[in-house]
Amino acid sequence: MIRWQFLPGLLLLLALAIVSSYASELVVMGGKHPLEASALAVILGIFVANVGMLPQSCKPGIFLGEKLLVFGIVLMGAGLNIGKIATQGPAMLAIILVTMSVGFFLIYILGKLFTLPPALALLLAVGTTICGTTAIAITAPLIKAPEEETSYAVGTVALWGLVAILLYPYLGHLMQASDFNFGVFAGTAIHSTPQVIGAGFIYSDIAGQTATAVKLVRNCFIAPVAILIAMWFAHNLKTVDPTAKGLNLKRVFPWFLFGYFFMAACNSFGLFSTQVVDTLSNAGKFLILVGMVGIGLSTNFGAFKKVGGKPLIVGLIGSLIVAAVSAAMISVMLA
Repeated sequence: MIRWQFLPGLLLLLALAIVSSYASELVVMGGKHPLEASALAVILGIFVANVGMLPQSCKPGIFLGEKLLVFGIVLMGAGLNIGKIATQGPAMLAIILVTMSVGFFLIYILGKLFTLPPALALLLAVGTTICGTTAIAITAPLIKAPEEETSYAVGTVALWGLVAILLYPYLGHLMQASDFNFGVFAGTAIHSTPQVIGAGFIYSDIAGQTATAVKLVRNCFIAPVAILIAMWFAHNLKTVDPTAKGLNLKRVFPWFLFGYFFMAACNSFGLFSTQVVDTLSNAGKFLILVGMVGIGLSTNFGAFKKVGGKPLIVGLIGSLIVAAVSAAMISVMLA
């Protein structure tokens, strides 16, 4: 049941999603690529949030965009046939592991070269390589990161992830990447789950499905990596808070992953008719569109002014490193 204070924000999310959907049909390539609505939704949300058009009454309900996005991810599983995903499973796992590992260590070293505080360097590394702001929020208390450094890391990762949503699909088309390969790239090179899904579905339906599956597998590494970081940080820097609460597995693990792959399995074994698949997929696409609006409405460019130059530069270079490693691995493993 939705609390009344969340209703204005929910209605705004739905309204902007509908506007984005219809606008894309009218102006984006004659309506041939309606999933471009995801890009329009992000841009429209950013515009409303940053020109003083966002009513105060709507702010409490904006977070519902992320909740609806999760349901959208589960429904989109109905459109996935896991045959090719399973066939390429070992290659994709190798791409995920190498991209995360190389990206993490290079970003941390880069942070040291830019004389960033150790905790901030680690947060930028984990946020860029694993799961965006979620990974930062989980890791920060484990290494006793100051609130200011946590905010810097969150702002940096959110900014460059937002750029990736809009830029990477354009570059992918420019380079004539296949739908499947771009999906793997988005799933390994872009930071948070909503950003990955947005970029994937902006590119194509197949790319979106592939990106979602790859990212959900990548998310499973949040817990073990966070624990290893905490142990390493404690051993080397002796600054971990011994009273800090342990890792909350219920919070960390992406439980909706089971829902997504359950729906995909039902489709792959022919349990869904074509009509059911279309209905569930279309509903999922709309909920994902609502989530993209939420990303835009949650973007406050004024907050980025506080981050400062060094974290932004490290975040940018780090994002490019991860993208380059992902692209190189894809060219080797999926050639």
